[in-house]
Amino acid sequence: MKEKEPPVPKERAETTRQALLEALRSGRSTARALSITLGLREKDVLAHLEHVARSLAGQGSALGVSPATCLGCGYVFEDRRAFGRPSRFPRCKGERIEAPKFFVEP
Repeated sequence: MKEKEPPVPKERAETTRQALLEALRSGRSTARALSITLGLREKDVLAHLEHVARSLAGQGSALGVSPATCLGCGYVFEDRRAFGRPSRFPRCKGERIEAPKFFVEP
């Protein structure tokens, strides 16, 4: 089976985290949407989001997260610390989960 090639990052004058921060300031986005916009793997975007959250805290701002939601029963994953989308909800066994959305809070 042929392995999928990782996306090639776009040429830019700013760093990856600066581009990520700019994308977050433009509105709410999922990690998947950010990965497409920036030309990075979703896993890499999640790692960068952790660092951006720490950087924003030092600047007096914060990384806001609209939590993931189970589309089967409506449960909201409010207490989740990980930025990634949960694979399934243990109570209803639902796997249709809306991904969390990220944004910059003032």
